[in-house]
Amino acid sequence: MAEDFPGDATFGPLDEDGYDVSPLTESEQRRVALQNILDAWDEALGEGVEADVLATTAIFAALSDMVEAYGEDAVAEMANGLADRVRQGEFSLNRVLN
Repeated sequence: MAEDFPGDATFGPLDEDGYDVSPLTESEQRRVALQNILDAWDEALGEGVEADVLATTAIFAALSDMVEAYGEDAVAEMANGLADRVRQGEFSLNRVLN
């Protein structure tokens, strides 16, 4: 138990269920977020939602959230660069790196 090791820096503060409530780093947040999205994606596929419907809905949800947070002009500017990033393979999962 964590009480047995009060000086151990690997244990952060715990909530009532024993989960670490230390703030996540940005890298940890991205990992957790991606895992949650992939889990939801798999669940939706299992419920019969087609992958292309899921993808367009996810893009809509992401862009809507970003517009709310940053405004239309900032998101449009970011979206302008997406075509080049796609062509460069940034979003290709099975690409070969030289």
